[in-house]
Amino acid sequence: MDVQLKAYKKDFEYSYTLGVFPTLELLNSQIDKVIEVVLSSEGMENEGVIKIIDICKEYNIKYEINNKVINRISKKQNCYAIGVFKKYNIKLDMDKNHLVLVEPSDMGNLGTIIRTMLGFNIKNLAIIKPAVDIYDPKAIRASMGATFKISFEYFDSFEEYMMSFNHNIYTFMLDAKESLYDVNIKKDKPFSLVFGNEGSGLSHEFSNIGTSIIIPHSSEIDSLNLSIAVGIAIYEFTR
Repeated sequence: MDVQLKAYKKDFEYSYTLGVFPTLELLNSQIDKVIEVVLSSEGMENEGVIKIIDICKEYNIKYEINNKVINRISKKQNCYAIGVFKKYNIKLDMDKNHLVLVEPSDMGNLGTIIRTMLGFNIKNLAIIKPAVDIYDPKAIRASMGATFKISFEYFDSFEEYMMSFNHNIYTFMLDAKESLYDVNIKKDKPFSLVFGNEGSGLSHEFSNIGTSIIIPHSSEIDSLNLSIAVGIAIYEFTR
């Protein structure tokens, strides 16, 4: 693999972690995907950086101290570590609960959602294209490295996803048939919680797929932020 340590582009076969904590999560969860680690001279006394160096030495992973590379890749101040890793895919589990994001477009929301998923032990994420790049360092940073602890898979359409999995489908939308307060959560098979993108949500035809649900809120707002709505739904379905 030809690795050039420069600002990330979507067509790269590799990506970066930006920061000490996401880099540690990469090393602890997907160490076989790590290509190398770049460190800043300004962070050599940082406890996390010391842990990173110890792991690299133990597993014979290349690391270097290079402030120029750090500044070239990361626009964030005080970025003491960058992990360089090969992109990978992990197929979704057939018998586990899923979160499905239809055409998500915001990297910050995606990362926050992944971290929330993991917090409630949902570890399978289906992403329906067109969609934001889960490997973008901004999304990985927003997830605080939780990306490395889940399975995720892209699908060309929601129909393709449904052909692959036999889950109970719950679609979250404003013109839904049931309230989250009243929905009967079926236990006969795993569930898939389905959300649309930040701008337009799910289109009307999704109201005829599975059980459509609305999360009630005051009339003072038109809708909830996607990451907030996902957090509420995951909490209710897993409590």
